[in-house]
Amino acid sequence: MNNVKSLNKWANAHTHFSVDLVRIAVGVFLFIKGISFITNTQYLEDLLAPIGKIDGGFSGMFLVHYIASAHFLGGILIVFGLLTRWAIIVQLPILIGAVVVNFMGEMHSQNLFLSLLLLIISLFFLIYGSGKHSADYYFKMQE
Repeated sequence: MNNVKSLNKWANAHTHFSVDLVRIAVGVFLFIKGISFITNTQYLEDLLAPIGKIDGGFSGMFLVHYIASAHFLGGILIVFGLLTRWAIIVQLPILIGAVVVNFMGEMHSQNLFLSLLLLIISLFFLIYGSGKHSADYYFKMQE
């Protein structure tokens, strides 16, 4: 717990508005991807096809619902900077899976680049936190 507090203190002392804009952009991107996956589940099933047979059974529907809702809700939380680390922890298996899917099936260089970029940025915010211009910081200061 002391490590998280010391990381937060360091991040708040060395915060920049541009880093918060990157966090907001990542959240908006994930939110839009979540809406895209919710409105077009067949596209998401096609993306997951290299992993195995996604046949609409329990495991396939669980993955589709997990990915779509995690992007949708996680994107909202990341935009506002509320529970940012928890939202990113939920995103990590999806982002790692997105990178792996590109190597298992047909490689789409644009999807691979986007997945790797989002994974690296997410790992940064997992360590850095939500920053000074966030709901987490606001609620912490209210205490």
